Amino acid sequence: MSEMRVQFPGYVPEKRGGRTLHRVRVKGNAARRVTIPVGPEDPQFSALYHAARRGENPEVVKQSLAPAMSLDALVDAYLELLESDVRHGQASRLTHRQRKSLLKRACDMPDDSGTGRMGALHCDLPPVALRHIIAQWGARTAQADNTIKALRAAYDRMEWLDANPCVGIKRVHRSKGGTTPWSTGDVQAFMKAHPQGTSARVWLMLALFTGARLSDLAKLGRANEVRRDGMTWIEGQPSKRGSSHTSMPMAPQLAEAVRATGVIGRTYILNQQGQPFANGPVLAERVRRWTADAGLERRSSHGLRKALGGILADAGATEHQIMSVLSHASPTTSAIYTKSAQRARLAGEAMASIRGLDFG
Repeated sequence: MSEMRVQFPGYVPEKRGGRTLHRVRVKGNAARRVTIPVGPEDPQFSALYHAARRGENPEVVKQSLAPAMSLDALVDAYLELLESDVRHGQASRLTHRQRKSLLKRACDMPDDSGTGRMGALHCDLPPVALRHIIAQWGARTAQADNTIKALRAAYDRMEWLDANPCVGIKRVHRSKGGTTPWSTGDVQAFMKAHPQGTSARVWLMLALFTGARLSDLAKLGRANEVRRDGMTWIEGQPSKRGSSHTSMPMAPQLAEAVRATGVIGRTYILNQQGQPFANGPVLAERVRRWTADAGLERRSSHGLRKALGGILADAGATEHQIMSVLSHASPTTSAIYTKSAQRARLAGEAMASIRGLDFG
């Protein structure tokens, strides 16, 4: 037992009524103990143990019907823990949705013999097997890289193996410039197709003059408005983990579009039934229809974020001012930006630089 305690500090199994309770002391609070459902012999123990050491109450992972130590079993266990993270606000629902789609797709891919599934194989995949998964994506190299990224996260989280098989697997995607930014002509075409008073116009102005991501655009509403210094500000915490709190003046173009709808809902952007869009993906599908109606192809909400960055730069906004509008955490991976109190001031200066912007 002493060897087990050295390997897992704070793990204190207790015998009660002929069965073992797997108890873990919370790090920094030895008086508190968290009970986890399995012991060290179970592949899920490590992840549950570390969660308990952080003071979390781990939930029992549903028993997978997949063979023990198979890729299917690893993925099932990881997705259950990730789902628990989402419920406790420690992970994004979008992250869970994307990783579930990619990981399940990888498990359902045929193995290199063509007679079985990748998910049925032992989870300790050799490099050739991981490259086989990459090859199954064909020209969709971005999805291939994201699949390996998701697998790497699963191996790291579950700790079933001594070494992560994904370490050393190189990326295969080569960026071709990413999302197409909107031009002034694109904005004009969209405005012509969608006049004032439409949800499409509200979306355009909201996306352009807040720089918010699509998942946040679907949630923004009057509850985010704050009156300060004689101005209306839009404030909120972006849903993407690591994003900085945003605070910026409500541009007159946006205020005009919102007032023109004549409908007051919980959110600024409403569907045809006058209700908020359920989430970002649902709004994204509607945006695709709106842009198609305007004769625009491959134009997205993210493309407006890129366009806004260019418009602000052309108007003389500094790098830090642009960061404040787009809720970027830092100008580079090595530089850390100023405190949140400065962000509101910088965002105000940035938006003032385009206050008189007229697309007509």
